[in-house]
Amino acid sequence: MNAAPASPATPTSPLRVALIGYGLAGSVFHAPLVSATDGLLLDTVVTSDPGRQAQAREAHPDVRIAASADELWQRPDAPDLVVVASPNKTHVPFATTALTAGIPVVVDKPLAATAAEAYELAALAERTGTFLSVFQNRRWDNDFLTLRRLLADGELGEVQRFESRYERWRPQLKGGWRESGAPEEIGGLLYDLGSHVVDQALVLFGPAVRVYAETDVRRPAAEADDDTFIAITHANGVRSHLYVSATAAQLGPRFRVLGSRAGYVKYGLDPQEAALREGLRPGGGDPDAQPWGEEPEHLWGRLGSGESPLTGGGIPVRTSPGDYPAYYAAVAEALRTGGPAPVTAEEAARCLAVLEAARRSSREGVAVELGSA
Repeated sequence: MNAAPASPATPTSPLRVALIGYGLAGSVFHAPLVSATDGLLLDTVVTSDPGRQAQAREAHPDVRIAASADELWQRPDAPDLVVVASPNKTHVPFATTALTAGIPVVVDKPLAATAAEAYELAALAERTGTFLSVFQNRRWDNDFLTLRRLLADGELGEVQRFESRYERWRPQLKGGWRESGAPEEIGGLLYDLGSHVVDQALVLFGPAVRVYAETDVRRPAAEADDDTFIAITHANGVRSHLYVSATAAQLGPRFRVLGSRAGYVKYGLDPQEAALREGLRPGGGDPDAQPWGEEPEHLWGRLGSGESPLTGGGIPVRTSPGDYPAYYAAVAEALRTGGPAPVTAEEAARCLAVLEAARRSSREGVAVELGSA
């Protein structure tokens, strides 16, 4: 490895970004969001797949293509930021190489297979003085931002139970490493969608002290968990009940939050992923397009008590616009000013500790105590 650490960019020059991986995460999320961020330039896409190379060139005509990450480390001009959006098992090796070279890095979730590995990466970033962040885009979902607003305003009173569902109806297997049962692949919904719902719960209600989980493999020929429930008891007494599933023939509410004063119920997913999949981009410039991250009024959640939102109970609450672009805007700001990462490796490690406890809980049929730290 002979790449030099990236030199600080001038205030007017964009930060050059190398994206490792151009599957779902790389092509749908990272490449479009990087390209839409002022101060960032998608310079290189790393993928060995000829079809994905062609796809990247078509979507980003000026991008350079590298067949392997080794080409990045061998260049005399290192990128200003490496984004790791490759399969889960490669996250730690690629992040370690980048940090050792002094190159700032963003890693898609999950950062690692274990909390211990995540803490090791955090320590390496600290020793080398190198920026490290984890892409937890669901912190900028519209419903999550709305709930944070309601909590800050005290609209629900003292929260007692937080229910969060990330459910899908996918009775047929799609194949690939995400559905692999091989431990080294870090597949299954617990580490995939579970990384999102657990992270959101910890951000909203603080550290976990007890975890109970049920992980199941429901679909014929499936190898990895595809229907999972996680119960978290937080240090402040709030209980989070989290559901992730690929086998939900009827989808439950995305959020149901019960407080001493009122409850909040919200159905439907944030629209940003669907928009990105359709080729829409933040700041696309189409005056007739729906503003980025906005959803129509009939999808707003409802706040109140005593009645089902499906029968008109409570009052509609405007959903805050989703804002995935805010993540990379914060990354660019942190790289230029030396400020904090929008999501830290330590936060990812605490999330992974819960996921590990959930796996153990399901395997042993017990609640797992995490302590109060």
